[in-house]
Amino acid sequence: MTSRNQNRPPRSPSSKKEGVEGIPLDKRRRIGMGRTGGSTNVERKPFGSVNKKLDVAATSDVGNSAEGSDCGNVEFTKEEVDALVNERLKMKKFDHKGNLELVSELNARLKVCIKWFQKRDEAHVEGEGKLQNALDALDKKCAETEAEMKNKEERYSATISELRQENTCVQERLVKEESEKLDAIGCHRKENKARIALEALQVSLSKDLEKAQQDISAANQRAASVDDMYKRLQEYNLSLQQYNSKLHSELEVARESLKRVEKEKSIIVENHSTLRGHYSSLQDQLNSARTAQDEALTQKDTLANEVKCLRGELQQVREDRDRQIAQVQVLTSDVAKYKESTGESCAKLEYLTDKKKSFEETCNSQREQIRLLEHQLTAANEKLKMSDLSSIQTRAEFEEQRRIVHDLQERLAETEYQLVEGEKLRKKLHNTILELKGNIRVFCRVRPVLPDDVAGSEPAVISYPTSTEALGRGIDVIQSAGQKYPFNFDKVFNHDASQQEVFVEISQLVQSALDGYKVCIFAYGQTGSGKTYTMMGRPEAPDQKGLIPRSLEQIFQTSQSLIAQGWKYKMQASMLEIYNETIRDLLSTNKSNGAENGAPGKQYTIKHDANGNTHVTDLTVVDVCRIEEISSLLRQAAQSRSVGKTQMNEQSSRSHFVFTLRISGVNEGTEQQVQGVLNLIDLAGSERLSRSGATGDRLKETQAINRSLSSLSDVIFALAKKEDHVPFRNSKLTYLLQPCLGGDSKTLMFVNISPDPASVGESLCSLRFAARVNACEIGIPRRQMTAQMPS
Repeated sequence: MTSRNQNRPPRSPSSKKEGVEGIPLDKRRRIGMGRTGGSTNVERKPFGSVNKKLDVAATSDVGNSAEGSDCGNVEFTKEEVDALVNERLKMKKFDHKGNLELVSELNARLKVCIKWFQKRDEAHVEGEGKLQNALDALDKKCAETEAEMKNKEERYSATISELRQENTCVQERLVKEESEKLDAIGCHRKENKARIALEALQVSLSKDLEKAQQDISAANQRAASVDDMYKRLQEYNLSLQQYNSKLHSELEVARESLKRVEKEKSIIVENHSTLRGHYSSLQDQLNSARTAQDEALTQKDTLANEVKCLRGELQQVREDRDRQIAQVQVLTSDVAKYKESTGESCAKLEYLTDKKKSFEETCNSQREQIRLLEHQLTAANEKLKMSDLSSIQTRAEFEEQRRIVHDLQERLAETEYQLVEGEKLRKKLHNTILELKGNIRVFCRVRPVLPDDVAGSEPAVISYPTSTEALGRGIDVIQSAGQKYPFNFDKVFNHDASQQEVFVEISQLVQSALDGYKVCIFAYGQTGSGKTYTMMGRPEAPDQKGLIPRSLEQIFQTSQSLIAQGWKYKMQASMLEIYNETIRDLLSTNKSNGAENGAPGKQYTIKHDANGNTHVTDLTVVDVCRIEEISSLLRQAAQSRSVGKTQMNEQSSRSHFVFTLRISGVNEGTEQQVQGVLNLIDLAGSERLSRSGATGDRLKETQAINRSLSSLSDVIFALAKKEDHVPFRNSKLTYLLQPCLGGDSKTLMFVNISPDPASVGESLCSLRFAARVNACEIGIPRRQMTAQMPS
């Protein structure tokens, strides 16, 4: 029996299953009932039947393989194990062989029981591994779900921010369009009121005219005075009719702009509706994400329930293990009694003891692992709860911030609208006051800082006050000693102002030339302060065009739009320069049109007529109909103009450039005629000989420029003091500008200054001169217009 047990091959799990499946159900039930019955009795009758079965199996022809299959097919219950442990062998006193067979038989059954216990332990370990894998998969899935939720939340946040920006742009455009619409409606109402007042005034004038006619018939001695009165009333009536026609034209323009605003408003409403649809789709996506999150939470609950079930099963396994450990202890006590009988049994019992200890250690380690897994699962649940709370809190904060931003946007839009309206009203009142006072308007512009300006110099010495009354109209110059000199003008442009921003401020003044006024704009300042850039700019670059190209473009565009109202305009352009007190025609094809290099040339004379118009004899005058023709003439004049290099400027203008555009307009419907003049002048820059380093021809040019600018200062001082004699004839420049400085034209001066700390003295001189110019009163501008009387 012993040798047979030692030569027995190891069992496989499959053999156990096959053996169990091979035994019929009735036979297994009978065996179980027999074993159960045997466990209840103190005697060894049930185990005797088992011994008989084992003896039959041992003596069968199957051999070792059959015995191994029987061991593999045997299943033990708690009662059977208790019976096997508590079994007492009936040994005979002198039958050693029989006693040895009984002990061997008992050892064989104990081996079968121990192998069955080992397999149950392996199955328990395998179940714990599966449980660990399931827990790891659950943790990984939770982490992936959290990462996916974070990514979705970031995408939704980015989408919401984009929608905010789009909504902000749409709201800004809507507010702008509504403000323009309100302006147009207000202008329309004002025009209606003015028209009604004019009609009432016309009716009253007609009544006065009838009364005057009755007075003429009654009193012949007052005929002469009444005739004069009648002529003046006719002129006044004609001006009222012209003003009425102008109001009608402006009303048509306002109606067209109102229609255009309504169309744009409809387009904005459509865009707003599309944005609402987009926003609703995003809300649907957010709801679907929330549904997915709820499903993940339900799946988490189901997994938690499964973990609870596994914990219950694990507890049962622990109880079974404890019972088995107790049984093994009982077995070890029994085996110790039989150590004297056989040494092999003792060795096997020691081996079983070691196995038991290893099993206990394994169980303890598994118990620790289960405890760690439980802690990890609890931490994961806490993290999930915290993430849910943080998402709810973040969503509430987002809604609150969105409401605050919406309120701030509404307040900002209302404030901007009030600010724009107040600025428009201020400009209108300011222009009206200046026209009534007859002052010369003065704009100041500071050029940007160049790299050469700051090399070896102190920081910038120009600042701009931020008070409400001086914002955009004040400038402060600080000397090296720290003394501040404040100045206030009609408008101040800092170094960041673009060409378009500058032109917007003078666009209405340029428009006055089409209405029949004389308009003069000239730039004054030291060399290198940006005068030529302000007036001419760079015509090849659309964003850097100067005032002259932009003014001409506006005049031609406006004249084309007035054709529909019956206006036809004729324009004539001329360009000249005053170089060394000599007039030179820049459009003449004769290269020797002025005194150049000592050669005698054509002499030009400046003449003023009784109406205040200025003419230069023999000057080339070109009829222009398109803006392209003007651009070609400007390029020709730029090539012919005198330009030189000095230490202060690479391309310094060495002459005064004068561009004149004469405008004659006729309205065929009302037979009204207007005559306007636009003078755009780029003066040469003042400079100090010590800084410019001019010699030779450049020295003569500098002296001539400084003399003409000094004569301009004398004229301004005389006008400011209201002296009887104003020295216009002291210089060709002042004599040419006489109608602009002492007549009835609208005049604007640009004073250009440099932010270079080395040019503080020249900047102060330019600003003081500009302040005196701004204080001069030259008279109220008059509109030059005539009306053809019907024959």
